[in-house]
Amino acid sequence: MNKDKKTIEQHLLKLRTLEISDYEAIQCIMQVVYVDAGGAWTKREFQNQLSVFPEGQIGIEVDGKIVAAALSLIVKYSKFGDNHTYEQITGGGKFDTHDDEGDTLYGTDLFVDPEYRDMRLGRRLYDARKEMCENLNLRAVIVGGRIPGYREHRDKLTPRKYLEEVKNKEIYDPVLTFQLANDFHVRKLIPRYAHEDKSSMQYATLLEWINIAYEDESEPLIGGTKSVVRLGAVQWQMRRVVSLEDLFQQMEFFVDTVSSYAADFVVFPEFFNAPLMALAEDVQSSSDAVRHLAEYTDPVRDKMQELAITYNINIIAGSMPVYEDHKLYNVSFLLHRDGNVDSQYKLHITPDEQSYWGLQGGNNLQVFETDAGRVGVLVCYDVEFPELSRILADQKMDILFVPYWTDTKNAYLRVRRCAQARAIENECYVVITGSVGNLPRVENMDIQYSQSAVFSPSDFSFPHDAVVAEATPNTETTLITDLDLELLKKLRTQGSVRNLQQRRKDLYEVIMRKKKVNEKASGQAMEEKVQF
Repeated sequence: MNKDKKTIEQHLLKLRTLEISDYEAIQCIMQVVYVDAGGAWTKREFQNQLSVFPEGQIGIEVDGKIVAAALSLIVKYSKFGDNHTYEQITGGGKFDTHDDEGDTLYGTDLFVDPEYRDMRLGRRLYDARKEMCENLNLRAVIVGGRIPGYREHRDKLTPRKYLEEVKNKEIYDPVLTFQLANDFHVRKLIPRYAHEDKSSMQYATLLEWINIAYEDESEPLIGGTKSVVRLGAVQWQMRRVVSLEDLFQQMEFFVDTVSSYAADFVVFPEFFNAPLMALAEDVQSSSDAVRHLAEYTDPVRDKMQELAITYNINIIAGSMPVYEDHKLYNVSFLLHRDGNVDSQYKLHITPDEQSYWGLQGGNNLQVFETDAGRVGVLVCYDVEFPELSRILADQKMDILFVPYWTDTKNAYLRVRRCAQARAIENECYVVITGSVGNLPRVENMDIQYSQSAVFSPSDFSFPHDAVVAEATPNTETTLITDLDLELLKKLRTQGSVRNLQQRRKDLYEVIMRKKKVNEKASGQAMEEKVQF
């Protein structure tokens, strides 16, 4: 019994901060691990590091003996940039580069006694560094990583090719392979990083681990970026109206209702103002009716702007027809609660929209900065073209709004299925909403089918079916939902799969190409092009 107890005690591990009395143990390990890379710090240099940042120097002891350690500094990274040397970042061993007001935890050294490497102590130390980074609210952990295996391959491989082989697990590097397995990514290959590191041929990999919980303390106390966004999707009932004021009352009812839940956004469907088409008299065709509808767009947009300010909510005003320079467009307006107005033209026009109404596609596409995240808008059919949402994702979009109008269930399912795919492949939330009911006396918009919904990426932090919420089909209602933007940040760096990060840009890319058009008609014009 006593023998078993002794065995357990011999394998107890203790993670703690280092002290000057640990120097002899530290020196012995460093002399072995860094035999061809400069050896150990002097006792004076070790004392300097303890003096400037005692909390950052941590070690693991087994049976009361230090057998592994990680040494760190806090730096203002912009002072050094990516092209620094080991000598520069450590102040030549003085460690006067440490800055309590810095934004980055810089790992100067991490080493494990070779006799204890089978205990995976290095992983514990890396986890401790990450925890320290989070608790100190620092932006990232950065290390200049050695590549000691490179010397054996220098005659056959360039340093860059060596990194690729290690990443592909064709070559095992005792340092880089371990760092990549601990969620670090390579920012840059640095030549002449440490002149004493003969095994690495003086090269180093600049590796980074990003703290997704980092909060920029320079943000204002009020009006800062939100991490949880509340929105309301209006599943709009098409009903007869007798005047423009009648439509305004319906609009205000839903804005008032959604804003009463302290929501940040309310989104309306595509062509939600279509009931006004029935007010047109003596029109000869559906194309005449939709152009008559365009005459109401300015007052409806202005009313939405007024409501956004009055009810303190950002409004995605579905879409409305806009007639400019003898061309008819379908335009969605974003009315910010501070009074600003943005617009997104529908880019792809369905065959029916072209044949019945003569609609034309716009040419601009952009992400909009709001006080509740970066958002994009794709009107109905546009969500069925994956290039568009990928361009928006490259501009760091968090939420994609898709106002739609569909008449049948199969038309609706095209929008829904594509919207769900956009959420997964672009690591964002997607909100879709449409109209329900019927609209007599309005050709090409007589029946509606809708089931509004909010979709998420598909991973552990999100709903099991990647559906955050959905409305009852074909019923007038509002869908109130909270979206956690921090989950998106975590997904993009630590997700089970990382669709944006792991694209094969060596094979394909989606680019924006400038196109000269009438700027008055559709703003600064851009179009997408996929290159393979």
